Formats: sequence, C-alpha cells, structure tokens
Amino acid sequence: MSEPENTLEEVRAGARLRAPEVSIFEQYLEANPANFEPLSPISFLKRAAQVYPEKVAVIHGDQRISYREFYIRCRRLASALSQRGIGPGDTVAIMAPNVPAMLEAHYGIPMLGAVLNALNIRLDAASIAFMLKHGEAKVLITDREFSPVISKALEDFNGEILVIDIDDPMAEAGECLGELDYEVFLQEGDPEFTSMQPQNEWQAISLLYTSGTTGNPKGVVYHHRGAYLNAMGNLVTFGLSPKSVYLWTLPMFHCNGWTFTWAVTAACGTHVCLRRVDPALIFPMIREHRVTQMCGAPIVLNMLSNAPDSVKVAFDHQVEIATGGAAPPSAVIEAMENDGFRVLHLYGLTESYGPATLCAWQEAWDGLDLQGRAAKMARQGVSLVTLEDIMVADPQSMEECAWDGESLGELMLRGNTVMKGYLKNPDATDAALSGGWFHSGDLAVRHRDGYIEVKDRAKDVIISGGENISSLEIEDTLYRHPKILEAAVVAKNDEKWGETPCAFVTLKDGENASEEDVIAFCRDNMAAFKVPRTVIFSALPKTSTGKIQKFLLRQRTQDAEA
Repeated sequence: MSEPENTLEEVRAGARLRAPEVSIFEQYLEANPANFEPLSPISFLKRAAQVYPEKVAVIHGDQRISYREFYIRCRRLASALSQRGIGPGDTVAIMAPNVPAMLEAHYGIPMLGAVLNALNIRLDAASIAFMLKHGEAKVLITDREFSPVISKALEDFNGEILVIDIDDPMAEAGECLGELDYEVFLQEGDPEFTSMQPQNEWQAISLLYTSGTTGNPKGVVYHHRGAYLNAMGNLVTFGLSPKSVYLWTLPMFHCNGWTFTWAVTAACGTHVCLRRVDPALIFPMIREHRVTQMCGAPIVLNMLSNAPDSVKVAFDHQVEIATGGAAPPSAVIEAMENDGFRVLHLYGLTESYGPATLCAWQEAWDGLDLQGRAAKMARQGVSLVTLEDIMVADPQSMEECAWDGESLGELMLRGNTVMKGYLKNPDATDAALSGGWFHSGDLAVRHRDGYIEVKDRAKDVIISGGENISSLEIEDTLYRHPKILEAAVVAKNDEKWGETPCAFVTLKDGENASEEDVIAFCRDNMAAFKVPRTVIFSALPKTSTGKIQKFLLRQRTQDAEA
C-alpha cells in the first residue's frame, strides 16, 4: 500500500512526510506528556540569555548586542508577528545578508511556530517571486539594499503580503518598500513574549530552496528536531565553546548557515556579522575580534588564499575554518595554513541541514607531508555524531559496496538530520528518500578504515573508452597548477573514445598559460587516459550559491560541436 500523501497544512503542522505507525513508546508519551519535551533550537537562546545575560552575543560594526538584548529582540519579533495574525505553520520570508535581523529571524519566527524562509540574496526577481508564491509567504522582511530585485519580485508575486524594511546603517539604503521599518516593527512586540515550544518536534521550522540548474528550485523542509541535532553536531565537530568568536563568512540563507545560526548560540559564543565576503574586510576583523572559527565554500578559501598581500593582515592566533564540497587543493591548504588557518573538511547538502560528514583527523596523519595530508583531507570522512548512518551502495539494489576504496556507489544518508521532504512535491520526495535512505546523487567509495571519499556527481563522471574518469580528480590536479585560479572539467563528445575530458580554467590575475602548458602539467601528474584533450580559458559560470554550473559548460562543448 502506498504511503499517505501529506497536505501542505499537515507538513507545516508537523506530520512526517513518511509517517510511521504510532508505536507503543509514542502512546506512552501521549499519556505522559510531562516526561517529553520536544527538541528545538529556540531553547538555545533562552539558556544563553540566562547563563550569560551581559555577554556580547552579536557584533555588527560598532553595534554590540548582549544575550539578554538578543533574546528580548527575538521575543519582540515573535510578538509583533503574532499581533499581525502570524501563527503556527505560516511562512515568514526574509531577504537579508548576514546582519542581526537575519539572526533574530532564526529565533523569533520559530518562537511562534511559524516557518522561516531565508531567501538567497543573489537570486533574480523571478526566482524570488516563485519562492514567495510556492511557500505561501505572509510576511517578507527585506533589507533595503535589495529593493530593486524585491520590487520586481513583488510585482510578479501579485499577492497580499506584509513587507517590512531593514534599514541597516552599515549599507547604502535603497527604496522603502514596506509598511514600516524593522526596528519600529520590533517596538510593537512584547519583550516578555512567551515563546511557543513546538508541540511536535517534527514540526517544520524552516523552508529552504535548492539552487536548481533546470526547472524551478525545490523547497526543502526542515523540522525542529533536525535543526537542534545538527546544530549540536556542529558544536561538537567544530569545538564551539563560550570562548568562540564566529565570523559569518558563510551565508545564513544557505542551509540556515549550516545550522551555525543556532550552534554558536548553543555554545554561548559570539556571532560577528558580515554583510559581504571580502578579504579586505575579513582579515582585519579576524585580528580585531580575535575570531576563532568561520565557515565557507571552497570559493571563499580560494579567495582568501589568493588575496593580495596588501589586504592580508597578520594575526597571532589560529583560526579554524570549515569548508564543504570538494576538498581544497593542496596549494590552497598550504596558503591557508601559512596565513594562520586550520582547514576542516565537511560534506553535506541542503537536504541534510548542511554538514553531515567530516574528515575526522587522525593523529597518525600529522607527520605526513603536504600532499599526503591533502590526500587524507580529500575524504569526506565519517558521519557527524548526530547523523545515524552513511552508506555507499548500488542505488537500485541498495546493496552496500565493499569497503575497499575502489567499489563505486552512491553516497546515502539516514537519520534525524535528513529533511522532512520537498514541499508540495511528493514524487521528488519519494525518489530522494527511496529505500529508507536519502540519495545524495554523489558517487563515492568507502576506504577500509570506513572513511567515505566522493569521486564525482553521478552526472559528472566521464566515460572514455569504457573507463570511468572522475572530473574531481582532474580538477584537483589542475588546481595544483601554480597559474590556475579555478577549474572545472566536463565530458566532451568524441567519435573514437565516446567522451574525453574537457577542462575550463580561469587563470590568476596577471598569469599566462597555453593549452599545451596545461595539458603537459596534467600529463606529468596523472594517468594518460585521464588527461584533458581540450583546455578552454574562460570565467566559470556559477549559481547564486557559488557552485560551478557544469551543465552550462557541457552545453558550450555541444554548441562548439554543432
């Protein structure tokens, strides 16, 4: 019998997209509710305000917000929204960079059972309008910097929605679009508002949209339990503590800031806001605030490691920086270490609340040379302590692959930190969660020590003369070229071999290299059949979250053949 399809109202209220039968334990909980308190990350802020009321919770330019004030502001936000008719299950969208209002939205909106929809500030008006419609947003809180895009989006949206403007003194203000200013709106709220702990920890806490490469993006639904647990997993993994000073180089709209929006507060650390990622801002802030931890996509590490010496500022302490996706090339790792950073490699997806695995470092690796350490760091590793399980398996038979470092299969995840499902898209949900596991779409191997290593996206494997070639392996080699800033490899049709590797590369400023130079470098560093047959020098197209759009590069190779 097929499983029941949940309505939008049921999803928002907390019904699981894959609801199990009621167990004896759940019956016990219904009879003894006092013995069970649903998990929710909103509890982190209440505790932090009780334990460290005068401690600086948020830094934004010259502004300092204590944990007591942070908690009061979030309660005011919840109360003000409640007075405007917002309640459990309603969607509240926010379009803002890494500013205090965005942090407050991660607490104030869930405090009244509403669903937080953090919008990607890099998207166009049509995409924003689609998300507002699809998520049925009733309120939009928007930074005035993005007024031109939001104005067009609201025209396309053509629905009833309360708009509230954020007028940040740290930015050039754009047009006012809303009914009132965010700070004025907060004053409508009650500072003693009692937050609503969710009745069901599987209740939706946030809605996030994946950056689709074709068609409309999918709305990923998170629940309170998963947000709580993933935040705790990050706290343990990254060693967060009350002494932590976390710099927001990762967008808070991306997987709710990989749930560090909640994890830093759980640790009672300090959030340092940052409107835009700029090495000229980041290096001085690290020294001024004695930043201890930060996160960023590989492009951020690349940006920092290749920053001009004129903007780099020396600091006398080590900074932990976590990155996701493909491991940084050895040249980037070396440059980051020389500048005072220690790199932690994580892996995850929007559907897994951000980080799901980490390359847990082994002391035995300390004595390796740079290349040896980089090779170990290339592994996506083992599951976070709060993820139930990971597996590399055949996606059809669900048979697990051998732990031999060679048998290729799809990386799958299972546990409480996997999404509820895709909003209003039961077919995509069923496909993603088939067999009781989340199917990542990444091809990986598992080494004998249990560490996972992603080899490629399933669609990015190049099959040349019957041999499987990993585009990631070629890209890693290209990044070691001293003149290359960025690289991406895709398949190019070939009459003889079926497909051959085609490399798109961006050179560092002021550098010159020929196609022959790049091919010769690859030939010296990898098997001959893996060497790119074609090298194209070009800027690389990226999504709004900084991911290289390989489908556009594949299209370019096809257009060139036509």
